[in-house]
Amino acid sequence: MKILLVEDDLPTATLLSEVLKAEYYTVELATDGQNGLALATLSNFDLILLDLLIPKLDGINLCRQLRAQGMQKPILLLTAKDHSVDVVKGLDAGADDYVTKPYDISELLARIRALLRRGRTELTPSLLSWENLCINTVSAEVTYQGQLISLSPKEYSLLGLFLRHPQRVFSRSEIIDRLWSIDASPSEGAVTNLIKDLRQKLKTVGMSAELLETVYGLGYRLKTPPQTKQTNKLAAIASINKAIERHKDTFIQRVSLLEQAEQALHKGLLSPELRQQTSNEAHKLAGTLGSFGYATGSKFAQAIEHLLITDKNLTSKDAVQLSQLIGQIKETLTQPPKPVTVEQFTPMKLPLVLAIHDESFTYQLKTEAANWGMEIEVAGNWESVQQQVSQLPKVILLYLNEQTSMPKSLKSLNKLKQQFPTTPIFVIAEQDNLTQRVAVARLGIQGFLTTPTTAEVFQVITQVLPQSPASAAKVMILDDDPMMLEILSNLLQSWGLQVKTLDNPQKFWEALVSTTPDLLIIDLEMPTYSGTDLCRVVRQDPHWGNLPILVVTAHTDIKSVQRVLAAGADDFIGKPVVETDLINRVISRIDRSRVQQKLQT
Repeated sequence: MKILLVEDDLPTATLLSEVLKAEYYTVELATDGQNGLALATLSNFDLILLDLLIPKLDGINLCRQLRAQGMQKPILLLTAKDHSVDVVKGLDAGADDYVTKPYDISELLARIRALLRRGRTELTPSLLSWENLCINTVSAEVTYQGQLISLSPKEYSLLGLFLRHPQRVFSRSEIIDRLWSIDASPSEGAVTNLIKDLRQKLKTVGMSAELLETVYGLGYRLKTPPQTKQTNKLAAIASINKAIERHKDTFIQRVSLLEQAEQALHKGLLSPELRQQTSNEAHKLAGTLGSFGYATGSKFAQAIEHLLITDKNLTSKDAVQLSQLIGQIKETLTQPPKPVTVEQFTPMKLPLVLAIHDESFTYQLKTEAANWGMEIEVAGNWESVQQQVSQLPKVILLYLNEQTSMPKSLKSLNKLKQQFPTTPIFVIAEQDNLTQRVAVARLGIQGFLTTPTTAEVFQVITQVLPQSPASAAKVMILDDDPMMLEILSNLLQSWGLQVKTLDNPQKFWEALVSTTPDLLIIDLEMPTYSGTDLCRVVRQDPHWGNLPILVVTAHTDIKSVQRVLAAGADDFIGKPVVETDLINRVISRIDRSRVQQKLQT
């Protein structure tokens, strides 16, 4: 995928380019709007990453001109402006989405992936590869470690389909639509056989790594090459941190322009041109400092921008405030920049299932675990459990081997129960034996399975794992700030929750009745009706008396929190909102509410 980055701030552009290259994107840089327009017109890009405040042709006008020329590629705005009117202008000009500086790397990459999925076009590079497997699309030859592989036309097309779309899951019906003509009507079993034949041919030439993985209930997907993923990621992070180190000393130089404006303001000689120029520099610094880990410095720069963009005449009091803010930025810059860590590129840990004994069956479980949203960790015997378990398991599987004496197995099972008293434990036996079933039941074990399939094991585990309400729960968010609505909505929707947003408190009741949410998120400070007002209104109605309510507030002092809870809120979330905190609170509140409903009925 090829991305055009239009950004005039060199440190930001360098850092962002390294981040994008770490995710395997090809990046072209334009440092002003006119150059960006020329590049976007002459070359074919999959996405344009566009800063709003750039010289020669600003981001909004550049966006308008591209859309006027019929360019349909996704445009993602980068802006340090926190006023909704600026965002609205950008979206009205034709942008598809925006990210506010300083942006979180994981959020930015997620938005880029989402836009690329939405506007993806078919590209046909001349060489497609996966580890040592290569397809030459010009000669239609497939090789593994230089050895030619003979594939049927359907096998060749199937392989090319997955290599062209390395992150996408294809269902069997989608594969049929892409590989067979309209008048052909093969069954989905034909796809299963085709994948089986392709895997067999790759194994025949010595390819041991699995190319494709089965995504349970969805289809098939190309696996990430096993040897290169972590190595490339660490190298990419090192490259990003080098960029941070290379540009960290440029910030002090850029603060000098702010100091010029400060001196001119003290003398009463701050011209409109210098004021605008300084405001622009503060705008850039707000985004750049945040990207380099100076979150506090970013806030100071935003405060300077807000001070300078007001319509009022600046006074000596404003000059003192500007001087203090500049001093605070300089003080922040005495600390080293915050490096990028591997955690920012690492997905959330999957629920751990501990399996003890039976290597062959355990290997099958490990192979399929990720498709069920789980991780399997294996311990060879009871003695190795304490050494090998890296975290508290969510579920434990213990195999009763017929070669091991029953008393010894029950002793191990009893030790497991004592060490993990709250963890569900399932016994897998080779034979169905009533004596064993009774002995296991007396120990309080949750389940007894006899020679189950892997699917049956995962189905049983899924039933006892904490269930996310993502597929069924509805969340209603009320906030008069459209940007906050966008942020909260994106966070919750990324977890599969259904979200209804509302920015007008006066329409709250009719929206609540029509939405019937499982949970309500309300901003505390709003015009006309505050969050506490609406909490009281909800609690007055018997139908909504038990609806979980979370209040979002920047006021987390004891008096404010007490006022929120006294009004009927169940919990509060402080600003700025932390994703993990928000998700955990939302899901736990919905789960708790559903348990209470079951008990009542």
